[in-house]
Amino acid sequence: MRLLSVNLGRPKNSPFTHHPEGVTGIDKRPTDGPVRVSAPGPSGTAGSGLAGDAVCDLRHHGGDDQAVYAFAREDLDDWERELGRTLSNGVFGENLTLTGLDVSGARIGERWRVGADVVLEVTAGRVPCRTFQGHVGEQRWVRRFTQKAATGAYLRVITPGEIRAGDPVEIVHLPEHEVTARMQFQAVTTHRELLPRLLAAGEALHSETLAAARKYVAEHGA
Repeated sequence: MRLLSVNLGRPKNSPFTHHPEGVTGIDKRPTDGPVRVSAPGPSGTAGSGLAGDAVCDLRHHGGDDQAVYAFAREDLDDWERELGRTLSNGVFGENLTLTGLDVSGARIGERWRVGADVVLEVTAGRVPCRTFQGHVGEQRWVRRFTQKAATGAYLRVITPGEIRAGDPVEIVHLPEHEVTARMQFQAVTTHRELLPRLLAAGEALHSETLAAARKYVAEHGA
């Protein structure tokens, strides 16, 4: 398991973004040097957990529960075959492009050590939006991405530090439950009947998902 690239975004104009000034940081590119990773702060007020990475729409992105976004190179390769074109590392807006790790199948609360010091914890899968669709430039992209449910994973920062391309990745904590980033994604999109099952992941869940799961159980039962 290895970190292939660390990808950072700069503000870029886009007609597809929800940002009032029409800018987005989704266009992320690999960087050679070490990058500082730390918890950015509460959702809605803070951006990326990676120094130098732009998050423009703070209403929907960034914050401690979405400090880092990771995607598997193997899933990018699968999309390359389906779309018939080359997809570079970072093209899905991911901060970390990884290999040898089932990112979408990672369990909520699973912890990874990246490099010597940084520890990250899985919180959720990624829900696609129109900014993502416009950036990728594929018809019905939101639907296609949702149907495949190879979501990648959002992560919170447990231990800060520096990372760089080539760093080893190690799973240092594996929860006993079976709630994955993929299941979380499906529960908040196409299969809301899965919401009660997410509660097995407890406080490790993205805070908005945890609230949604508790509300669903209160209204519909387990």
